Amino acid sequence: MGLMLFPGGGDVASPDISWSYTGFSMFRQWLAQAEGFTLAEMHGFGGDRPWSSVSTALAPFLDHPDDDGPDLTPTQCAAMLPRLEAIIDQRQHDGGDPVLQRRIDDVRQLVVVMRFCLDKDVGLVFG
Repeated sequence: MGLMLFPGGGDVASPDISWSYTGFSMFRQWLAQAEGFTLAEMHGFGGDRPWSSVSTALAPFLDHPDDDGPDLTPTQCAAMLPRLEAIIDQRQHDGGDPVLQRRIDDVRQLVVVMRFCLDKDVGLVFG
């Protein structure tokens, strides 16, 4: 069993991205590190640090329940896209580490799904 992120609106041909729950957790931990903090320190992830103490455009994604909660809005997706694209640009030349390459590929796929959400003006569903 795993987690799939996909555009709302019911278009079965839309792009999506999926992980195991463990894989999704590792992906979000990696993104949080890229943003300069540890996810395990954060409220909701075992720590007491409030989300208001970090400054990242990725907070709506990082602080979202795995497979419940509201869809991310097209506006939220639009706000996150520049930072996700910057992470791709910064990290894609970091060498041949297969784990790093997997994370970069995941970010690329997430960007594709978020762009589709923007183009169709639909939310990003966690399911």
